[in-house]
Amino acid sequence: MQKLISAVVMLFVVLGSLPALAQASPPSEAARKAELTAAWQAAGAAGTGGPHDVVLIDQATLKLPAGHFFVPQAEATRVLRALGNVVNGTSLVGLVVGTGSNAGWMVVIRYIKEGYIKDDDAKNWNADELLQNLKEGVEESNKDRIERGFPEMQVIGWVQPPNYDAATHRLVWSLLAKDKGDADTAPKNINYNTYALGRDGYFSLNLLSDSERIGGDKAIAHELLGDLAYNAGKRYEDFSASTDRIAEYGLLALVGGVAAKKLGLFAIVAAFVLKFAKVIFVGLAVAGAGVMNFFRRKPRSDPADGQA
Repeated sequence: MQKLISAVVMLFVVLGSLPALAQASPPSEAARKAELTAAWQAAGAAGTGGPHDVVLIDQATLKLPAGHFFVPQAEATRVLRALGNVVNGTSLVGLVVGTGSNAGWMVVIRYIKEGYIKDDDAKNWNADELLQNLKEGVEESNKDRIERGFPEMQVIGWVQPPNYDAATHRLVWSLLAKDKGDADTAPKNINYNTYALGRDGYFSLNLLSDSERIGGDKAIAHELLGDLAYNAGKRYEDFSASTDRIAEYGLLALVGGVAAKKLGLFAIVAAFVLKFAKVIFVGLAVAGAGVMNFFRRKPRSDPADGQA
């Protein structure tokens, strides 16, 4: 458990430093908008609308539903960077966004190839104990945040307590946190984390939403998680103890710890991120020359869609 605390401390230390890095040479607001506009336009041109079977590298297929749009790796990387995130391009597979007029969510898909994740510890974990350890880890990280002039963070509770389905090898969890100075009633960015375990590693499908929308949006995350199917030979049950690599950590580490350190939790750096993206979506749609026009195209039939 101490390793988990340390990983969470590292998460908030890293996230806390991102605004400082951005301030070293901040682009103008006009430049940010221009890049975000260009990033979404490139995403619309390269992506695929549902319903469509999207190939996820050499591991799985995602049955993309109608009303959803898949953005491949290169364009997804550009979008996330334009939104202010630091992106690890080696694990990023793509993005899924909604095409409806009221859609305000995004799902970041990553694949982490670190071996077979043993799920034995799911039988023994205690959500209350885990939450307390996460809170303690954040309080420890606050000492560093204070020294560097950043507001202290506070873990409020679970949006979704950790839940693991041993039959399908799917994990879901989500944490609600805020800056200590923020009002309890203020909208908060949400990372709704879902995972699909496989033979060689795991997919992470991280839904970005906010506290006012998550009640409805989380159904999207569960739907996409259910729509992901590993290829024959890549499934969790295809594991061979005699030949396959076993990850250095177990399932518990994916709750806050290794998952946070390896993947990063998005939409925490600045509150404008998703709201700003939505403004760009609306503005371009009204102008008649933006990503929504690309989203309304017929799905592409390229079999390589989604490959990194």
